[in-house]
Amino acid sequence: MYKKKKRSWVKHLDFILLDMVAAELALFMGVFIKFEGAVIFISRFDHYPLYEDMAMLLPFIDLAGVLFTETYTGILRRNKYQEAVSTIGHCLVNVLGILLYMQAMQTTFFYSRFALGIAGGAMVVISYIFRCGWKRVIRKRMLQDVNKASLIVVAESTTVDACLEDLGHSPYYEFKVNGVVVVDKDMTGQEIQGIPVVAAADTLFEYLRTNVVDEVFLDGNTISSEESLAGRLVEQGLTVHVSLIHTDHLMPNRIMETYGRYIVLTTSMHIANNRQAFCKRFGDILGSIIGLVLVVIAFIIFAPIIKFQSKGPVFFSQTRIGKNGRKFKFYKFRTMYMDAEERKQELMDQNEMTGNMFKMENDPRVIPIGRFMRKYSIDELPQFWNVLKGDMAIVGTRPPLEDEYENYALHHKARLSIKPGLTGMWQVSGRSDIKDFEDVVALDTQYISNWSLGLDLKILLKTVAVVLGGKGSK
Repeated sequence: MYKKKKRSWVKHLDFILLDMVAAELALFMGVFIKFEGAVIFISRFDHYPLYEDMAMLLPFIDLAGVLFTETYTGILRRNKYQEAVSTIGHCLVNVLGILLYMQAMQTTFFYSRFALGIAGGAMVVISYIFRCGWKRVIRKRMLQDVNKASLIVVAESTTVDACLEDLGHSPYYEFKVNGVVVVDKDMTGQEIQGIPVVAAADTLFEYLRTNVVDEVFLDGNTISSEESLAGRLVEQGLTVHVSLIHTDHLMPNRIMETYGRYIVLTTSMHIANNRQAFCKRFGDILGSIIGLVLVVIAFIIFAPIIKFQSKGPVFFSQTRIGKNGRKFKFYKFRTMYMDAEERKQELMDQNEMTGNMFKMENDPRVIPIGRFMRKYSIDELPQFWNVLKGDMAIVGTRPPLEDEYENYALHHKARLSIKPGLTGMWQVSGRSDIKDFEDVVALDTQYISNWSLGLDLKILLKTVAVVLGGKGSK
């Protein structure tokens, strides 16, 4: 029987629990140093109900941080410096969660900044020590061959070298290659990359009958009868891994899936797991609800001015192109005169962008208050309604106009492989200085290929700086 590999976050449950314990110990230490001195903390904890509430909430804050970040990805491959950076980042997310909780409960004034400062620093130190110590224990166990599955590689002489290189020789793998079987010639007794050739095609089953073998790896690229061979091996109670075509150079992002009764290899520019997709959508919904409150406030302030300066509706709607070419109704506060679209053709010769995008500094179609609203991106706020509906995300790519989309080259469509966003890589990368549409496409595809929740958070923080600095659209 083969034990299926654990899901990414479940397999790191040990590190999750250690970080939770570290957070609790850090809070204990901060409160103890501030209030208790030499008095036993446990016996006096009921004197500080606010800290008791925080202690109960900390594990949930820590778990939320795990869901929104990739703090445990590749944790066993990280060196001490990389682990320190990861630990600091994770603890900062926890501290941010604590601050948000205090703000939401309006209890900021009642907590000691000194105690929380000590707790934050202690959290980093304790968590780092726990992580490094536990990694040492895990690595020591993994180095012991007795805990590894004994693996035999079956391949042809022309591909066996490449096969062994691709499988790798890391001492931290959960298997150990103890032998090679070359099926197209008898090389028994020889060694390939230091691994003995233990059998040929006609002696394979005799070797398996008389030796300890847990799993067999079949190189499906060269063995034409791998299905029948795999069936015979499974009948002997062995676990069999059949390789598919080697696709690293063609499909760096790929997963195995079942479509109907087919087993397929799925590839894309970037593949997000269910947890990441859930966290992004949850963040979009939460952010859009907060954003719509800002829309109401902005409406009260700016609607009368817009009406006074230009007759027409306060809101502007337009058909834009969303994910993979889907059309949707896009909303903004109106910052231009009503004949703006008709006058656009007259101004095309003054377009500052090369390619499928129109941008013009000091656009004469913009009403006076519109310049202020565009400078601070206030006109974009109604798009939170698009985010709540699911047409857009908070972070994504700029949705093109229909006429822009019609002139797209094939590679331009890659930027539409995700939902368009309120903000994105282009908006925080000095968009007023970018004049070539191909540079916009390059930034968008860079964002899509390297997407993570952490990157979204980074873009959001940069967006705040851009908006407050008045570096919005001109």
